[in-house]
Amino acid sequence: MIVFQNVSKIYDGCTALDKVNFTIRPKEFVSLAGPSGAGKSTIFKLLIGEEQPSRGKVFLDKQNIHLIRENELHHLRRKMGMVFQDFRLLSDRTVYENVAFAMEVAGSSNKEIVQDVPQILELVGLPDKLSAFPSQLSGGEKQRVAIARALIHRPSVILADEPTGNLDLLNTWDIVRLLLKINELGTTIVLATHDREVINNLSKRVVTLDKGRIIRDEENGRYIL
Repeated sequence: MIVFQNVSKIYDGCTALDKVNFTIRPKEFVSLAGPSGAGKSTIFKLLIGEEQPSRGKVFLDKQNIHLIRENELHHLRRKMGMVFQDFRLLSDRTVYENVAFAMEVAGSSNKEIVQDVPQILELVGLPDKLSAFPSQLSGGEKQRVAIARALIHRPSVILADEPTGNLDLLNTWDIVRLLLKINELGTTIVLATHDREVINNLSKRVVTLDKGRIIRDEENGRYIL
């Protein structure tokens, strides 16, 4: 599904990624581990076409991402749902409206929105929060809304960039369990985190980066630097 072939990314003489090679299979759950600045977020930026590699190729479903025209990138991005550390919810819109907005932007009909939004919010465990505003939610609930928004187009892969970074321990594990549930339903999950406890308890594949290089790629891996 996802292939990085000898990918390097250089910003103003600083190397963010250095000759990175890996493949992620459909329906896999992979953690990208490493300290801040290791290159995890750069990998995500390359995947969504926000950045171009300095060298090498990035593929999604056998399609070279960086040969896609700018005006066609939105088709690619609908295959991927993004979840961020800071939630990025619209503060003046309800939970329902935050998720519905993602469908409106994509041109979905009102009938589709009315049908799909409650279903997705049920999946993430927020069926009773449709009318709540972000300010009325806990951190964990906000992240669940963000995950619902990422799922609304039924993407083949979820890219989760430090999704538990702003959460306490209890909410962290609620979000991790939700991501595992989504993965079990058939969605590929790529989780970028430097949370040692999360990685060590997942018993999933771990790709460890340090200073832009992959230093370890293990099934049932652990956070080791």
